[in-house]
Amino acid sequence: MQKIPTNSTSPAKAELPLDFTGPHITAGASSAHRLYQALCEVIVSGLVKSGEPLPPSRILAKQTGFRRNAVVTAYERLIADGFAEATVGSGTFVAAQIPARATAPKKPKVIIEAPRQGALALGCTHIDERAVQRFRAFVGRRMRAFGAEHLHYGDPRGSRELRVAIADHLLSARGLRCDPDHIMLTSGTLHTLRIVLGAILKANDQIWCEDPGYPVARRTIAQCGYRTVPTPVDRHGLQVALGRAAAPSARAAYVTPSHQFPLGVQMSMSRRLELLDWAKQAGAFVFEDDYDSEFRYDGAPLMSLAGIDRLQRVIYMGTFAKTLFPGLRIGYCALPERLIGDVTAARAALDRFPGTLMEGAVADMLNAGAFAANLKRVRKLYREARDALAETLEAASDGALSVPMPSQGLHLVAQFDPSVAPSVAAEAKQAAGAEGWLLAETYARARPLPGFVLGFSGHPVPRLVAAAERLARASRTALRSRGRSARRA
Repeated sequence: MQKIPTNSTSPAKAELPLDFTGPHITAGASSAHRLYQALCEVIVSGLVKSGEPLPPSRILAKQTGFRRNAVVTAYERLIADGFAEATVGSGTFVAAQIPARATAPKKPKVIIEAPRQGALALGCTHIDERAVQRFRAFVGRRMRAFGAEHLHYGDPRGSRELRVAIADHLLSARGLRCDPDHIMLTSGTLHTLRIVLGAILKANDQIWCEDPGYPVARRTIAQCGYRTVPTPVDRHGLQVALGRAAAPSARAAYVTPSHQFPLGVQMSMSRRLELLDWAKQAGAFVFEDDYDSEFRYDGAPLMSLAGIDRLQRVIYMGTFAKTLFPGLRIGYCALPERLIGDVTAARAALDRFPGTLMEGAVADMLNAGAFAANLKRVRKLYREARDALAETLEAASDGALSVPMPSQGLHLVAQFDPSVAPSVAAEAKQAAGAEGWLLAETYARARPLPGFVLGFSGHPVPRLVAAAERLARASRTALRSRGRSARRA
């Protein structure tokens, strides 16, 4: 038998993770054959790497309980089949190139689509360089003063220091007065939904969801085992009367009242009061997703639902994903007092408590005014990006698209005439290679409007303008090519 020299100086493995019960083992086979199959499995699966030494036969015999001659026979077969190499005086090693087994099962190919980040994509942000420098300094200071709070399990609600800073921010920015003990830190809005829903609702309970609305939240709610009830939205926000008619026994409602996703409308005060009245009468709760509320460009914002309700029936949800950056993975919710015990217990059972390393640095950003300064600077950038995107879409589409100017938020909607089929928008988006969403993707049951949901935050203005021009041209072309067939029946 040809001996292939090896330069490996690694010590022999004292013990191998051999499996003698799996599907790779032939029941009733000899000890040597079963040992050979088990050794092949750990080699082919990568548990031992090419060039690594295999245990001496005496040690492997002791580990497995097989006779030494069975181990020697198994090693000889490994060498003969190309799975191992031997050098006299040095030992037996995994071969440099391992032959594939014909019977080896093919690993399923897992395809995970990465989030889109090109111009017009939603969810992109910008953080001012001065804010980055301040954040680095705060993180460095916190790490240098590394404390005992990182060495044990903490409060399921998160650090009190950050909760106090968030409470101060909510009072000044959203008119929401709440005790820091009513705030819980999470990794984001969807995490908040999972924790709180699991604490206060039962499986198959109904939840009103805006239609059109945020499809990711809708999927999360459904995946948690609750029944979503698509509830139409008009220019005043969620239509409470239609929600009552469709699901009078619903136990909760999920809404985006300050800047409805995707249409951008503000829920009117009368509609807000109507929703709160329903929640009180039905003993239900309202999840207020106040995303992007900090990015308001015109006029004063309406008070938050939770501020009007004084945290009786409203669960307020916010996040630092857009106001700082998504990589923080820090969100928060403000809870009615009656829910704190149950929600805290649910959090402790789910993942015990949030991460502590970044909490102090975020609290420093809020307390030192660096958070507010960053918002002021990026708000100006986003306003310029919004204006450039809206103007380009309307001008370059030659009237094919109408673009209501949003007074708040980080996206806008560009619509065709309602008589146009939604498939025209899909055709134009594909032809332009555009990011963003189709407006039709945000509908659950209602008849979708034709158009696009386009992000303008976190993108350089020249790239936004170029992407908008391509989409506008493709929209004109799709509309012309479809002609009368583009019209709804």
